[in-house]
Amino acid sequence: MSIRLENIGRGVRETRYAVRGPIVARAQELEQQGRDIIWCNIGNPQSLGQRPLTWIRQALALAEYPALAEQAQFPADVLEVAREIQRGSKHGLGVYTESKGFRFVRDAVARFISARDGIASDPEAIYLTDGASKAAQAVLNLLISGPQDGILIPIPQYPLYSATITLYGGAQLPYLLDEADDWKLTRAELDRSVAAARRAGITPRAIVVINPGNPTGAVLGAAEVEMVLDFARANDLAVLADEVYQENVYRPADRFVSFASVLEKKGLREVALFSFHSTSKGLLGECGHRGGYVECRNVPSEVLHEVIKLQSVSLCANAAGQIVTYLLVRTPAPGGPSHARWAAERKETFDSLARRARLLEEGLNAVPGIHCNAVAGAMYAFPRVTLPPGVTDDDYCMALLEETGICVVPGTGFGQAPGTWHFRTTILPPVEQIERVVERLGEFHRRFTAR
Repeated sequence: MSIRLENIGRGVRETRYAVRGPIVARAQELEQQGRDIIWCNIGNPQSLGQRPLTWIRQALALAEYPALAEQAQFPADVLEVAREIQRGSKHGLGVYTESKGFRFVRDAVARFISARDGIASDPEAIYLTDGASKAAQAVLNLLISGPQDGILIPIPQYPLYSATITLYGGAQLPYLLDEADDWKLTRAELDRSVAAARRAGITPRAIVVINPGNPTGAVLGAAEVEMVLDFARANDLAVLADEVYQENVYRPADRFVSFASVLEKKGLREVALFSFHSTSKGLLGECGHRGGYVECRNVPSEVLHEVIKLQSVSLCANAAGQIVTYLLVRTPAPGGPSHARWAAERKETFDSLARRARLLEEGLNAVPGIHCNAVAGAMYAFPRVTLPPGVTDDDYCMALLEETGICVVPGTGFGQAPGTWHFRTTILPPVEQIERVVERLGEFHRRFTAR
């Protein structure tokens, strides 16, 4: 037979993506057998009961089917935004768009960034993509030309990055986040990672930073963002800023600080920055619509043309996802007929997420042998577990699934400091399920470690 496992691409064979790995496959088998599974493995909010925002769904319905306006009652501002979409898309959502995406959507994203950060934003340097994942993959494809090209990634990290670097044949350059100090990143650790890479003959090309953190839930302050940019300038690195959880900041003392705002404040023209955002996270949870974007700063025009080329290979991002991105950044005006409902739905979602984050953190820390840092942001906890000798986090998570129906992901899939074991769980199940998760986890952990 001409095609066999041993002769397919090595990058494909070696790529691992733990979020949908063997434990998830087993959970699906158990569910098909009638078991009740609590899915804590992936940040898929609406699958766990998060309601879509009415503003998004009403406007999207009219964008897909304008004649619906004659058959049902819609608020005046929803009708207006639907007309904006019709004018901007010209031929509806069943057509290919520009490779960069609809211009009117990119204009709206640029206005959103300018309003958020108080800086200028160029719509010609914004690319609409099928979720932020496709944007990150496109940028990594630009940066990796062979095994000598290295990308700094946090440990723990979201396995999109490790998987894509492996797939494209590059080198992963880990930098450890300090679990003992609330998952902080330090200049000393970044310097160590670069030095180790250069000793191995690898050229560091870029650094990935996830803020707020996935899976850690940590939120970077302005000083840390500034430190990373100074480090990138000193080492001639591009910065990939994964900022898809920018609305998910729960501790009152924390706030989201974008890399673009600090870059412009410092006037760093020699640091290339790629910033990602998504409709899948935040308070929308529109994962299935696959909407997202990348904004590029200080990237030479000839390189931007290569980004367009990559976009052109698949023609364009899906049009519906582009429209959801428009609705992410083009929100109801204060005083308009939809604003009060939109604000109330967002507050309800945010308050519930913040409560669940606190419940999970406190509940896990009440179990002897489990320690969980503060879930300050994002949608996950990454607790450390003390396990008996010879037992791995894979063993632990599989046993947890089989005995309790709780599906989490072993820390191995995200990376962890040597000699430590973790698992990642979302905070997304409804409050009553979160309480049940914590109770079952505590009982399981005591049984598992006792035997």
